[in-house]
Amino acid sequence: MSSLKSKAEQILNLADVKINGNRPWDIQVYNEDFYKKIFSGGSLSLGESYMDGWWDCKNLDEFFNKVLAARLDKKLKPWSLVFNVIKAKTLNMQNKSRSKEVAEKHYDLGNDFYKNVLDKKYMQYTCGYWKNAKNLDQAQKDKLELVCKKLNLKKTDKVLELGCGWGGFAEYAARKYGCHITAYNISEEQVKYARENCKGLPVEIIKSDYRNAKGTFDKVVSIGMCEHVGYKNYRTFMEVAYNCLKDNGLFLMHTIGGNTSVHSIDPWLGKYIFPNGMLPSVKQLAESFEGLFVMEDWHNFSAHYDKTLMAWFNNFDKNWDKIKLDHNERFYRIWKYYLLCCAGSFRARKNQLWQVVLSKGGVPGGYNSIR
Repeated sequence: MSSLKSKAEQILNLADVKINGNRPWDIQVYNEDFYKKIFSGGSLSLGESYMDGWWDCKNLDEFFNKVLAARLDKKLKPWSLVFNVIKAKTLNMQNKSRSKEVAEKHYDLGNDFYKNVLDKKYMQYTCGYWKNAKNLDQAQKDKLELVCKKLNLKKTDKVLELGCGWGGFAEYAARKYGCHITAYNISEEQVKYARENCKGLPVEIIKSDYRNAKGTFDKVVSIGMCEHVGYKNYRTFMEVAYNCLKDNGLFLMHTIGGNTSVHSIDPWLGKYIFPNGMLPSVKQLAESFEGLFVMEDWHNFSAHYDKTLMAWFNNFDKNWDKIKLDHNERFYRIWKYYLLCCAGSFRARKNQLWQVVLSKGGVPGGYNSIR
């Protein structure tokens, strides 16, 4: 047995994971070069070796739950990570030109592809709310209703949405509450779909960067875009919302968050899924709105993202026969790895999901927290 394999076994034993074991979360290694690769390349090499078929696992989500709960990610920190941190600290990886990369590489994969993965009605690519839901469609509808209630939406409201995905929130809020939505998005495919889907409703979809938003609104909302803003731009993001919000208005931000402050994303996710993305921490967000907003409510329902990601994977897996007409087997392994490693990460409570409600000067008499 090689010394690297022995070292890998010792580390994995801390998470109750065995190499070539018979439990669903044990890994099966098919290429002995796997050990050298992961010790030199960390999480990037772990993902790439999975893409190449060097190893497999029956329940990837539970493998990652165990590995991350045991904090084994702290034991594999190659020098490549240092380069990523230096790059993130010296460059603005989410400036207007670079921010388009994630739209082109990820969100513009094709609307037909995402129809086979997401919920049927609202095409929500953010965490659903499973408190009373039994399926993905209901969880996403309940999430949208939760957002509307937290914002106390009224028919007379003018609402600014920063990053609108496929327009699901705009359609829901305009149709049910009758308010007017102005939404900004930089994804060509999403804008095309959202405009068609919201036709005939008081909704305006603008293909432009969130930093170009202008006007005065009763409410501002951002659902799942803060993950693409970047720590160098959090203050700008908050200032855009502040400058566009009326004095008595509310701003709701829905975002994935991390337990510690970082300056870059996991290298595998950054290379293959979300270029230039990163997760904010409580500290980073709080500092970004200090002196601008009053924090009225901070709701964490991160365990719901585990269920959402597993539902997305089940749809992806079930519809693979349709998806594979446009994508190869390597694409299948990339997306399986992505969805299930993220599910395991939320299950291990390494990642969080927050809905934060902010006001300019404080809601008179106090804000009524909705759950």
